[in-house]
Amino acid sequence: MSTPRARAGPPEASGLVQQLLSERRELLVANERLRLELQELRGRQAGPDPAVRRMEEENARLRRELSAARAQLEAFEAGVQKAVAQLEAELKR
Repeated sequence: MSTPRARAGPPEASGLVQQLLSERRELLVANERLRLELQELRGRQAGPDPAVRRMEEENARLRRELSAARAQLEAFEAGVQKAVAQLEAELKR
């Protein structure tokens, strides 16, 4: 017949096993803490950076200004072409 002490091994081995189990629990807790921290950091990065939003708004505003400037340029070019055509017509008379 074996006693529970005989199955568990010498007291030093039992203490070592308990120490290793304790370290394992500590590592599992630390691992979970780091996993949650990483998840939180990734969550923060997922949101748009306020500077990016400001730059996108500025970009949209500049595109509108460029479009308006192009429209003015086209109107100016059309006016110049009309004036040139009128001058040429007057010179032919």
